[in-house]
Amino acid sequence: MKISFQKLHPEVFFLDGHNLESLSEYLQSRGWLLQSERVVASAHAGAGNMNYTLRVRTSDRSIIVKQARPWVEKYPHIPAPWDRALVEGRFYQLVGTWPALAQRMPRLLGFDPDAHVLMLEDLGETQDCTGLYGGDRLPSERLMELLQYLVDLHLNFQNYEAKSSFANQAMRELNHTHLFVIPLQKDNGLILDSITPGLEAEAAKLRTDEPYTKTIIELGKRYLGTGDALLHGDYFPGSWLRIGAGIKIIDPEFCFFGPPEFDLGVFIAHLYLAHQSDALVRQSLADYQTAAPLNSRLTRQFAGMEIMRRLIGVAQLPLAYGLELKADLLTLSRSLVMS
Repeated sequence: MKISFQKLHPEVFFLDGHNLESLSEYLQSRGWLLQSERVVASAHAGAGNMNYTLRVRTSDRSIIVKQARPWVEKYPHIPAPWDRALVEGRFYQLVGTWPALAQRMPRLLGFDPDAHVLMLEDLGETQDCTGLYGGDRLPSERLMELLQYLVDLHLNFQNYEAKSSFANQAMRELNHTHLFVIPLQKDNGLILDSITPGLEAEAAKLRTDEPYTKTIIELGKRYLGTGDALLHGDYFPGSWLRIGAGIKIIDPEFCFFGPPEFDLGVFIAHLYLAHQSDALVRQSLADYQTAAPLNSRLTRQFAGMEIMRRLIGVAQLPLAYGLELKADLLTLSRSLVMS
């Protein structure tokens, strides 16, 4: 991919963790390193799907450098809009003006729109919260942190005048296909029985359920529309990092101004997928509604969609359970969508 990229874009820096000299020269040219500072090591950081992300160690410190490329890093055969880095950079710049949000995210240390590169504060060797799918529990204080982040994000930029710079339309159209279309397509190339034997038959029940599929189509239109709230756009345990006693939020490349119910619905869906208690789900909805207006039905519908696409779509999760629980969750998806 590197050779073809450089042929098509010879003027664009290509981030390569194996070429420390080139990386050091690039960071120096941007003024992101001190004159005496040099790159001494690099390694992949995290398990992100979309971008090429490095933990770069210099003679003085450790930083995170990530580049968006015209493909999905985990699936290079899938094209992806590389301008996502521009929108992500703007997101960090904007939330950096609101201390309550800024303290819950890594600091943006550098932003190169031409190379689609961001340099971020290194939060250290952290773990994301995907352990929730394997039996970890979400303490109530962490739940409140996650919900408060959404409340602050959704409420504090509603009068932002440059909303059009966050349209992120190409990224949303790509995501829309994976959220609302591919999972319910017949002959979509996914071999679900290789993931969980019997899952294909369970998926077929939803694919042939006309009221359900029509409602999913309508939800997809809501997702592609506009709204007043700034959304993270991919608010799930893979975007939550455990930092000491707290949580930090990362990877807002799917951000846009839209319905807050989408973010909260995705959040609720992953509580269900991680087998957190019904009481925790109810508490989450109630706590959010105490602070901000919410369409509860639309939230449940987006939650049902997210459950469905995570079970029978491309973006699979590290779920340890088998067909019986997945079938129950797909039944829950229908109940939530048709609520």
